[in-house]
Order: sequence, then C-alpha cells, then structure tokens
Amino acid sequence: MDGQLYRILEYNHIKIARGSAQVRLKLRDVRAGHTFERTFPASEKFKKAYLEHRKVQYLYNDGDLYHFMDNENFEQSVLGPDILGDAVSYLSEGMNLEMLTYKDEPVGVELPAAVELAVAETGPGFKGDTATAGTKPATMETGLVVQVPMFINTGDILKVDTRSGAYLERAG
Repeated sequence: MDGQLYRILEYNHIKIARGSAQVRLKLRDVRAGHTFERTFPASEKFKKAYLEHRKVQYLYNDGDLYHFMDNENFEQSVLGPDILGDAVSYLSEGMNLEMLTYKDEPVGVELPAAVELAVAETGPGFKGDTATAGTKPATMETGLVVQVPMFINTGDILKVDTRSGAYLERAG
C-alpha cells in the first residue's frame, strides 16, 4: 500500500445499516515498525507481497541486535527489535523458526504456535489465595511476564502460546 510493506495484525469487517461495508485493519509497517489503524471500503484491493520463508536458528542477542543463522547455507542475519516486534519475548538460544524475507530483505520471523521457556522468577503460591483467581505472575527467561497457576516454581519449563502470551502447560 502506497509503496510500503505492511503486515495485517487485526481484521474487522463492519457492515453499517444503509451504508456500504467497510474493513477496519490494524497494520504494522514492516520496515519502520510503527502500528496504526485504518478503515477501507470492503471493495478495496491491495497488491499482495510475496514473502519467502527460510528456516533459521536463533543464535544469540548482542544488546539490541538479534543474530540468526540460515539452516541451509549457514549465512548469518542480524535483525533489530523494530523488525522482530513482540517476537523478542519468545526467542531462546538454539530455537528453530522461519525468517520472512521480501526481495532478499529480512522483514520478520514466524514463531511456532507455542514455545518452551524457563521460569526465571516467580513468587510463592499460597494455598487458598483466591484474590488472583489461582494465578500469579511469572517472569520467563526472556523477560516475558506470564500469568501461571500457583504450583509453578522458579526453574520450571513451561509451554507458552506465542499468539496470546498465555500459559499452556508444564513442559515435561
């Protein structure tokens, strides 16, 4: 759109009485990283951008730079948090994922539906504590804060949903 590359984060179809249908999109500029909402007529057409998917492995981060290695040719790519967005909260060393490229330019990563992360810190769970509906906050190894059940302890490995950031289960 307008010569820029955008990722659709949310899509809502709106039908107004006696009016034409509209589509409300929440978009993120892939290169600049900013997010905004915009409404279009439902008949609006956009040029589709074809993204290439490459299997990569996350190696490490060096300050604000995140290093990835292509699994086929072993080339390394470096991405910043502006391109990665919320994905930085789910990256752990050695993780395999897909890097999205547009005309050989990295534009983001596609995470698996769930990742396994270790609990770095969580408070004790008190039996009978119902003020928090049986959950407590836990800070994961990546800095992500997740609401977890009371029986979770520091050092536990948990499965976390990458789409919602919610606790799924303990990982064996």
